[in-house]
Amino acid sequence: MSLLAFAARAVGNESIYWHLPVLIVVISLVYSATRFEPWPMILRETLRWMLRMAAFLAVVVAVLMLLDWWI
Repeated sequence: MSLLAFAARAVGNESIYWHLPVLIVVISLVYSATRFEPWPMILRETLRWMLRMAAFLAVVVAVLMLLDWWI
């Protein structure tokens, strides 16, 4: 198998969920940067938004898993 075919197969099998942590960080950082000027405040608000989004997504996953189990 050629290297190109191997790379295409590896990318094709990649899960979209590997991008989720990066998206959470980037979205939180951009949102915080639009609201604040100083870097310490941007980073603090970024951490808060990351925690909020992760908690929200965890609740959504838990509800979906509960529905999957129940139905």
